[in-house]
Amino acid sequence: MSAVYLKLITVLCVSCTGSSGVVWRDFGGDVTIQCRSSETDQQSLILTMGLCEELALFKDGRSNKSNIGKKFSGRLEFNGDFPNVDILIKKLTSNDTGTYWCTYTRFNQEFFRSENVPGRGSLLLVVTATDTTHRCEPSKNHLILSVGICAAALLAIFLMWLILQAKLCTTKKPQRVATNDVYEDMRGTTRR
Repeated sequence: MSAVYLKLITVLCVSCTGSSGVVWRDFGGDVTIQCRSSETDQQSLILTMGLCEELALFKDGRSNKSNIGKKFSGRLEFNGDFPNVDILIKKLTSNDTGTYWCTYTRFNQEFFRSENVPGRGSLLLVVTATDTTHRCEPSKNHLILSVGICAAALLAIFLMWLILQAKLCTTKKPQRVATNDVYEDMRGTTRR
């Protein structure tokens, strides 16, 4: 259940970040990611997947060499002239669900170092499981378990409240002890 909520939260977060949007695909289908850059002085393109930024593709713009991540080996193709590249991912699985980020690297002449520049074309891919091996069927057991957990939590809260009330009622307040002492004002009150 928590994986479903995590994916929904990711969908909401990515849809608010200015990405290309959410793309829904069926299991075994294809998706094209269009990485674009308005600048022509880019050295390389890096396509990463997910919040942990798992490498999907590294493409060097000068030598035109590329390095494809193990997860996408044999399933990834790219077309177009660098830096504007269309990346095709084939034979999608449910493990391909996630965010894809296009990032370009360029050399900054002013500071003499490489810097990463975000590109356009980032998207959130959601692969719907149409194969029966990964599909979860809803069952009544989940509902019964959820109701049972909620009832147990409410019962525990009620019992803690009863215990606190009992402790508050049994604590004794300090009582006044009556004494037979007489108070006498010893100050001099006579006037001359």
